[in-house]
Amino acid sequence: MKQSPIFVKHYDLMLWLIPRTLGFPKSQRGVLARQIQTELFRIHESLVEAGTSRQPLPSLEAADRGMVRLRTYLRLSRDLTLLSPGQFEHAARLTGEVGRLLGGWKKAARR
Repeated sequence: MKQSPIFVKHYDLMLWLIPRTLGFPKSQRGVLARQIQTELFRIHESLVEAGTSRQPLPSLEAADRGMVRLRTYLRLSRDLTLLSPGQFEHAARLTGEVGRLLGGWKKAARR
């Protein structure tokens, strides 16, 4: 499996976001921070499965569903003021890049 841009972008998202969740208040580290971290790793696992599968579409769709959940958790983090507006904007930009790459991969896999 070659290192495609989606793996690099998703890794960048993980590298930036995980330390931010570790800074959440203790009351949210066990709840929202854990959900965000778990979703990041699930998405990564789905991408790896897709990259090593002869039929990547089911794994890509799982990753897409994970991205929807992740975006929801990020909006909730912003609304609970766990992420600043600037941090949320950066996270939204990174998730948008991953989402566009994922959409392109799904489109190619359908052909």
